Amino acid sequence: MRRFRPTVVEVDLEAIRHNVRTLKPDGVELMVVLKADGYGHGDAAVARAALQAGAGWLGVALVEEGIGLRDSGLDTPILVLSEFPPGSEKEALEAGLTPSVYGRDGLRALADAAAGRDVGVHVKVDTGMHRVGVWPPDAAAAFCRDVVDAGLRVDGLWTHFAASESDPDGTREQLARLRRALDDVRAAGVSPRWTHAANSAATILYPQAHLDLVRPGAAVYGIDPGEGIGPRAGLRPSLTWRSAVTFVRRLPAGERLSYGWRYTLERDANIATIPVGYEDGYSRALSSNADVLIRGRRYRVAGTITMDQLLVDCGDDEIAPGDDVVLIGEQGGERITAEELARHLGTIGYEIVTAISERVPREHVG
Repeated sequence: MRRFRPTVVEVDLEAIRHNVRTLKPDGVELMVVLKADGYGHGDAAVARAALQAGAGWLGVALVEEGIGLRDSGLDTPILVLSEFPPGSEKEALEAGLTPSVYGRDGLRALADAAAGRDVGVHVKVDTGMHRVGVWPPDAAAAFCRDVVDAGLRVDGLWTHFAASESDPDGTREQLARLRRALDDVRAAGVSPRWTHAANSAATILYPQAHLDLVRPGAAVYGIDPGEGIGPRAGLRPSLTWRSAVTFVRRLPAGERLSYGWRYTLERDANIATIPVGYEDGYSRALSSNADVLIRGRRYRVAGTITMDQLLVDCGDDEIAPGDDVVLIGEQGGERITAEELARHLGTIGYEIVTAISERVPREHVG
């Protein structure tokens, strides 16, 4: 489809490659996590760039995401990070997706769908996050034996850290629980090829958690996993969200702007209209709080963000239709990050980039 509106997300694939090379430990495999269309960056294009930089695995949340990557021509190992939903098992296995398993019902359904085929699974152990996984960890050995008895092969044993960016003691305890579970599994006669635990923050902060495989997600995209870890590690943001000024008018002091008239001009000002709104994923809660960049300077979003447009108070500065506008990214030495917008909303950078809607085209450069 042709693009007429100037609003677009640009993804720098060289930044993706740089981040993968920065994150990948020597002698350890790297899985790039591509949930939610690659955190809103475009999963297939990101996957290819990451593979070029040395990644060897792909990780997804949904069977549909894995099948989509297969349909795009990728034949790299793909781990689905949750159990296959009931009814999806046959299609998932036919697509060559690697299952995670941790429940009795999931195991039975997977074994039935495998129907004697050689299928390797990754058993997830709950070491303390308590979302999904075999609990308690000392039950992992018996569960792995059940996997083998069901005619499947245990290729991996893994867990997920709850607070690796902020809680060293808790992270070390989760890792110790996984190691004890692995010892038990091996004592039961099962030898997984892959043991993995490290998400983005743990990949950077805990070399002892690298094991056989690391699974960075946000860090691959240059999103800070928390506490300023990403910038200190030299990661480069890969996403720029830009648009352009479509209309400018001069308004006198005292005029009120946008829905609800919640922004009143304290002096005469040039007001620019930008074709971006909450339907694009630019949250209405950013109204009168966030800045955008125009001509290398910061300007405040003025008044209520509407479905398709927002207003910017440019003061006395000369602004013209067609001027480039950056909502996330760098311009003229200034930078607005996803984390900056997240602070306005009391959330994290992950949510900002994954909220950018599908109607904003993604263009991949580099």
